Amino acid sequence: MALARTGNAAELERFRAVQRLCYECADEVAATLEPGVTEREACRRMRRWLRDHGVDDWLHTPFAWFGDRTAFRGFKVPTQFLPSKTRLEEGMPYILDMAPVKEGYSADIGYGGVLGHNRVWDQLDSDLAAYRSLILELVKRRLTFADIYAEVDALIERQGYDNRHRKYPGRVIGHQVGIIGGLLPKGVGFPFGVRFLQTIGRELVKERMVGRSPLWNGAKQSQHPPTPGLWAVEPHIGFRDVGVKFEELLVVTEDDAFWLDDDLPHVHRWAARKKASA
Repeated sequence: MALARTGNAAELERFRAVQRLCYECADEVAATLEPGVTEREACRRMRRWLRDHGVDDWLHTPFAWFGDRTAFRGFKVPTQFLPSKTRLEEGMPYILDMAPVKEGYSADIGYGGVLGHNRVWDQLDSDLAAYRSLILELVKRRLTFADIYAEVDALIERQGYDNRHRKYPGRVIGHQVGIIGGLLPKGVGFPFGVRFLQTIGRELVKERMVGRSPLWNGAKQSQHPPTPGLWAVEPHIGFRDVGVKFEELLVVTEDDAFWLDDDLPHVHRWAARKKASA
């Protein structure tokens, strides 16, 4: 995995294009969701759409979580993250998550929504906006990744919610992304791309040697200032049977940070809600 050159505008644009492709896919697939559709069918629709638009490899194949599975209730083993036969119903929240690779450039996004109306989901989604601002501010201040993780935990507690990203493997709130290549053939060691598994394994070893990790959590390995590069960041909060998250790419330089793109569905949704309440 070649790390993104954050000072190369053309290279960042390639990553931005893949991220926008993901959100276009999520928008179009979300518009097709109806009562009775299963998580597995939603994932098939995402895979088909992405393949039709030039995706040729994966960090991981698409996920979909419906209802209380958006809050990972009862999740104890990694296989429970895989698409299930759970059917969408009116008022249910959903999360679509995808991480494709196109011509070596990758992205990893999380897209939340609800079929119909759900007031709990509306409140969680409104409160989720604070995490985007908080994380960027703390990265710009060069707090360690572990300390930022702790500050996110503190905000979750103040809001009265549950930390759901700690349920992910490695308890991660984020991970590094880059240009995926290698000698292995493209393929899926379900649900992860074979080349991604190879390269993330190599990065784990290499970064461990200098006291860092390509995985961002609250552990000792994250007790270091933000590593320059591209990071897929995914704060995930829950309340009872409703979970909400966003996931998008954060650019970290040697002395600054910024979100790769502000023209995203959740950013527009939060802005519209704020304007309406004003």
